[in-house]
Amino acid sequence: METVPSSSLYPLHRCKILHLVRHAEGIHNVAGAEKYKTSPELLDPRLSPLGWEQVENLQKHVHACGLLERIELVITSPMLRTMQTAAIVFGGDNHKNGNGASPLMLENGKNDHATVSSLNCPPFLAHELCRERLLLARNTYLSFLIMLHRLRGVNTCDKRGSISEYKSLFPAIDFSLIESDEDILWKEDVRESDEEVSARGMKFMKWLWTREEKEIAIVTHSAFLFQTLPKFVYNCHPSTKNEICKFFANSELRSVVMVDKSLNVVDAAQTTQSGTGRIPFALDLLSEVANAKRESNDNHHQQMGVTEQKKNRHCYCFIDLYIRSK
Repeated sequence: METVPSSSLYPLHRCKILHLVRHAEGIHNVAGAEKYKTSPELLDPRLSPLGWEQVENLQKHVHACGLLERIELVITSPMLRTMQTAAIVFGGDNHKNGNGASPLMLENGKNDHATVSSLNCPPFLAHELCRERLLLARNTYLSFLIMLHRLRGVNTCDKRGSISEYKSLFPAIDFSLIESDEDILWKEDVRESDEEVSARGMKFMKWLWTREEKEIAIVTHSAFLFQTLPKFVYNCHPSTKNEICKFFANSELRSVVMVDKSLNVVDAAQTTQSGTGRIPFALDLLSEVANAKRESNDNHHQQMGVTEQKKNRHCYCFIDLYIRSK
């Protein structure tokens, strides 16, 4: 007879659903381009032709499964390849003049795609904490190669362009959290260690708890994910660890639930309604952002003459860990 359950229960308001996405293939990921990653020509590379196909396919999946309707915020690394991925996957349809919405991504020489609208899509926010570092060493030989590579400099493909340029390319992305127009974090002769990348990742995940949104998409990079995720699975079964932490393919979506276990007196007061002792329903715990989004969607459907959607569609019961890979 099992005395210790293998599952756990947590209050919904202490959970966040994170949809983690690695950017689609960039021109620096194309076979044969590895040795040119230090070339100035690959500074902040755009998506490759295959990369554009990958984001189109992922967009279809996100729409087909209804994921886009649930996401309250899209956070993206401020690199061209991640912002292009985020805009296509989680943005609106191709932009049409007169629809009343500003463009999310403009078509130009760097964006080899039709202009994307911000209509009916969640807000987008750029954050430096989820930027990339170098490709990871998997064995001693690769470690040796990376050590030699450090003597020659670091990957220019991981240096971003100016925020002023980005604002013209992605008008609807919020860059307010980025303090410097030019990239002052990238160093010509220094790379972050594994420990430094994971520490930055931990800082980013801690920052997520300052946000009201409960369901967030994060478009980032392979090394960032590879170094950050293992810090959160120390008490998981080995098979679960592998499912969460295995290397991300280009344009891969992997969804997890992040739980805040650090309950204190102030937080405990939020678990029950004051003076009643009654545990509120799941919908009572949704953020103001989610409520506003749902109200906006309802108003939109009423204006379009569409029957009001069913309520309580955002009620979930999370037990321990939820993962979805695609």
